[in-house]
Amino acid sequence: MTIQDIIEGKKQWRAHVARVKALPPDYQIVYKEMQKYLFKVGPVSLSDGPLLPGIVDFFEGGVAAGKGVLELIGTDVAAFCDDLIKDSPTYADACQESISGEPGAARK
Repeated sequence: MTIQDIIEGKKQWRAHVARVKALPPDYQIVYKEMQKYLFKVGPVSLSDGPLLPGIVDFFEGGVAAGKGVLELIGTDVAAFCDDLIKDSPTYADACQESISGEPGAARK
């Protein structure tokens, strides 16, 4: 990773954060809770993948449609997040594979 890649990554992250801050307060609160949860359960591609920007796109669409955030995702934020990442490899999967020594063993 070069310095230019790091700078570009920071620019993208700042633009992402600006989009989140432009959301209504209730959307911001739910987004931050989702982000905390996702960083804990850790899909491997979270930091550079399309998941977080996709959530913001989804929320922006909900705002445009005049819907409340809980109308979009329901009342169980963790269950909504789990559905989003159900087919994504997580850090727990990677750890399990390293312990067992078998690729794909954690997904059985």
